[in-house]
Amino acid sequence: MQLDYFQLIDRVVDLNLDEKRITVEAQVPQTHTIFEGHFPGFPIMPGVLLTEAMAQSSGWLLLGVMKFERMPFLAMVKEAKMRGFVSPGQLLTIEARIEHEGSGFAVTSAKARVGTELKCSADLTFRHIPFPDPALRVHMDAMAHKIGFPLQAITQ
Repeated sequence: MQLDYFQLIDRVVDLNLDEKRITVEAQVPQTHTIFEGHFPGFPIMPGVLLTEAMAQSSGWLLLGVMKFERMPFLAMVKEAKMRGFVSPGQLLTIEARIEHEGSGFAVTSAKARVGTELKCSADLTFRHIPFPDPALRVHMDAMAHKIGFPLQAITQ
């Protein structure tokens, strides 16, 4: 994770476009200034960042399903549940799947685990539009390469 740049996904572990699901990993940093205030003596990953990590995972799935032709933007978080604490240094495994897509919107469900222990879950709604700026598309292509997004999967 690169918290300072809001890049919360480290690598794509599995992408199945037929089943419309993705699995990613995110290594929570061992040290970061965010843990100094959240919370002194008991550092935990903020729930809002866990939700964002689930949203980013869902976003990568949607990018793949839409063949990088449209950019998803988070529009709504529903049924978000924090079920346990995530500590510095832990490895998050996040799974997301598409529940509905159509009319410029998509709904995903996502779950984040540490090992086999469920830490959080949410239903997420996205609005997707054509890339609003070519620079954003270039950036997303570079990030896809960085996290090991299998671009060949969307060209088949």
